[in-house]
Amino acid sequence: MKKIVIVAGTNRSGSRSSFVASCIHKIYEELGANPELLDLANLPVDIFRPDIYENKPPSLQPWLESVLSSNGLVVVVPEYNGSFPGALKYFIDLLPFPESFEHKPVCFVGIASGGWGALRAVEHLQGVFGYRYAHIFPRRVFLPQISHSIDENGSLKPDLFARLKDQAQGFLEFIQKIQS
Repeated sequence: MKKIVIVAGTNRSGSRSSFVASCIHKIYEELGANPELLDLANLPVDIFRPDIYENKPPSLQPWLESVLSSNGLVVVVPEYNGSFPGALKYFIDLLPFPESFEHKPVCFVGIASGGWGALRAVEHLQGVFGYRYAHIFPRRVFLPQISHSIDENGSLKPDLFARLKDQAQGFLEFIQKIQS
């Protein structure tokens, strides 16, 4: 069973990224994977200190181990000011180089209030992961106007859920090919 780590890419509490990441978590469960959700809103507060690069606190270790032990990462990234959130970059910077992403399959879901669905944010992030030697899954999903993508019951609209499920199925196949 493949361990898939889903990263909700902002530390904003109650974010749409967290909502979409939890929907993706359900999809991977349905597909028989072993998903784990890392919501940056739950990052330990003691990591935000100047000596973090030399002295990583024990509270960060489970986060590092989750990424290192995963078969693949799904990054749900919102667009903040034309790019991805600083909290996501900070988290990436805390992960060991190169082993965190080297030869690790990664796929992206972009969400935004605007009409482009975080296209810029995902493209910026692909550059970071490419630099870290990740295998980038080419099928990206963009969810524009995210507030209109949730129905009256608080669920992701079926067509968007179907797009995410298609991506997940393709990503699991991609992981299998890369890691076999």
